[in-house]
Amino acid sequence: MVDESSFMRHSRLRLGLHVLVLVLALIVLLRAVLLSEPYTGWIGALTAVFVVVHIVGASQRAPFARFAWLGSLCAVWAAMALLGADAAYVSFGLILLFMTEMPLIPAVAAVIAITIVNVVIGINVDDSWGGAVVGSLLGAVVGVVVGLGFRVLFHETERRQQLIEELHRTRAELAEKERSAGELAERERLAREIHDTVAQGLSSIQMLLHAAEAEDLPPSAADKVVMARRTASAGLADARRLIAALSPSDLAGSSLVDALNRVCERAGAGSCDVRLLVEGQAVSLPMPVSSALVRLAQGAVSNVVRHAGAHHAVVTLTYGTDEVHLDVVDDGHGFDATILDDPAAHNFGLNAMRTRVEQLSGRWSIESEPGHTAVSATFPLVQQEEHR
Repeated sequence: MVDESSFMRHSRLRLGLHVLVLVLALIVLLRAVLLSEPYTGWIGALTAVFVVVHIVGASQRAPFARFAWLGSLCAVWAAMALLGADAAYVSFGLILLFMTEMPLIPAVAAVIAITIVNVVIGINVDDSWGGAVVGSLLGAVVGVVVGLGFRVLFHETERRQQLIEELHRTRAELAEKERSAGELAERERLAREIHDTVAQGLSSIQMLLHAAEAEDLPPSAADKVVMARRTASAGLADARRLIAALSPSDLAGSSLVDALNRVCERAGAGSCDVRLLVEGQAVSLPMPVSSALVRLAQGAVSNVVRHAGAHHAVVTLTYGTDEVHLDVVDDGHGFDATILDDPAAHNFGLNAMRTRVEQLSGRWSIESEPGHTAVSATFPLVQQEEHR
């Protein structure tokens, strides 16, 4: 409703301007008829041409087309003046059009030219320098002031329209980000739940059945135990495939380091050089932790490429004795890190990263200043191993 109102206001302003110009042209014809001026028929024909040209060209937006349109209107006005019509009214309308439809400097130059022509016409008609100069200058000044008023109103309504459109785009992008983040979070939650419940249960059943196979069982019972173990093994394989399908696509069929490499390679295709650095002895991580590390790297690197204006960024994966660390450091212009504590700030992506880390009992930190921004996440390995 707001953007429609702004658009309608802008349209009404332009319509009012064009109606005013046409009314001024009709006044010239009316004066010619009432005063029985010579060549009234020709003046009527030129007025009709002026009206048609004005209506046809008013919708033109290309610079050359608008220049040709205004030039045609000036030619018709000059013809009216040569026939002895009181064309000052039309010249006032032309001043308004030049002031609203042309860049300021060319518009002012056109106004000066129109004013000079009006002075010359006034001198020829009244044979009076004073009246011609004062009348023409006064009309030009009033026309410029009114034209500038229209110009400011047009600019303001266009600026508001642009702001409203930008707001709508931002809201749409934010809604899409929230939807995508919600989907990813739900997929990862399901993957964790399946890993911690179904997959762990099937793995335990399989181990118990392995132990049962080693017992001295009757052949019929042993066959059933083997069949049950194979069924549990098949179910475990299905659960793992489901976990892999719900996890980030970069992790599908590859290691965590390979997945992070792909994240860096995609981001490094632009203007920012993004590199991966791996420190320490790699260890097997639970799928929820690996998935979280990939998602965190994707989000942090995306922020660097899109918002930081950085030339270089380094993603560091560090395997410690009891913790695994992920650091994303860039040399961009930074930001005010205190916005993380402002509920009204639009920092959905950063809050989503922090929530993902806290859900896995990890630690999260961020520091930023011009030339250096670092996002860090740490997950405990001992605690995670208990949930594998």
